[in-house]
Amino acid sequence: MPAAPAIRLGPPHPYLKTHGGKVARLHRLDWAVLLLIAAADVGLNLVEPFHRFVGEDMLADLRYPLKSNTVPVWAVPVYAVIGPIVVFVGLYLKRRNVYDMHHAILGLLFSVLITGVLTDAIKDGVGRPRPNFFWRCFPDGVPKYDNITRGVLCDGVASVIKEGHKSFPSGHSSWSFAGLGFLSWYLAGKVKAFDRRGHVAKLCVVLLPLLLAAMVAVSRVDDYWHHWQDVFAGGILGLVVASFCYLQFFPPPSGEQGFWPHAYSEHILNPEREGQAQSTASSNHHRRLSSRGHVAVEMSTATASQEASSLGPMEEMEEGRGAR
Repeated sequence: MPAAPAIRLGPPHPYLKTHGGKVARLHRLDWAVLLLIAAADVGLNLVEPFHRFVGEDMLADLRYPLKSNTVPVWAVPVYAVIGPIVVFVGLYLKRRNVYDMHHAILGLLFSVLITGVLTDAIKDGVGRPRPNFFWRCFPDGVPKYDNITRGVLCDGVASVIKEGHKSFPSGHSSWSFAGLGFLSWYLAGKVKAFDRRGHVAKLCVVLLPLLLAAMVAVSRVDDYWHHWQDVFAGGILGLVVASFCYLQFFPPPSGEQGFWPHAYSEHILNPEREGQAQSTASSNHHRRLSSRGHVAVEMSTATASQEASSLGPMEEMEEGRGAR
């Protein structure tokens, strides 16, 4: 009777309940580093930025009105962090892949926090005045200058003046492109935007988060909180960091394995690789132990032969005395 063909089952679903603990243990160090980066970002916001010299003749470009933010500061993490996380969780509820959800959230948080640290560090170091600096420096509209240098002598609120020296680069722009740029990469992999089938609708899905980030950046210029160079540099910074962080956890969307993260391919789709790596490490360990054993045996044999050679003359003397 011919043997029945072997039944090949698909890869198991890595549920949060069954694989969540393993994934978390593998990335404990990553989460610890993430907390350190967050603490560093908080510290950078407490630092007094460099107060760049502002002279009387420079105020012509810094006299724009002091307006409120079209996009409030509290809204930035809502659409740049919480919004993408909702997308990640929604896909997990549909496809049940904890590797994908965990690595997407971890990569997103690394993207926005690394971008935040770089942005705030550059802000503190450059100290470029905002376009509305005049009204921050002189709330009553009456300027005062140093008699010698003709530099401004601000009499406004200290916290408002401090914020006025943080124009370059734009934090709204960098955070928006870091979070929504990461989401754009993620969607490109999930809809297989670069599968060479010519579906332009997929590109619309990919470009939608970038359009939202660009509109936020434009609002910073419209509100006179930033110069155009500030938002341009912030957008480039956020998008570059988002690209690096995404490719750290996921393959390029144009690849054959671009749907799931690297870890899913290593641990679930190709578990034999992990087993081979473990068996190789175990065999190497046994080889080292056996080589050490051979060396020990050779050393003990050499020691025994030396003792025998040293005892040889003594035994000959004893035999000679017995013959007498």
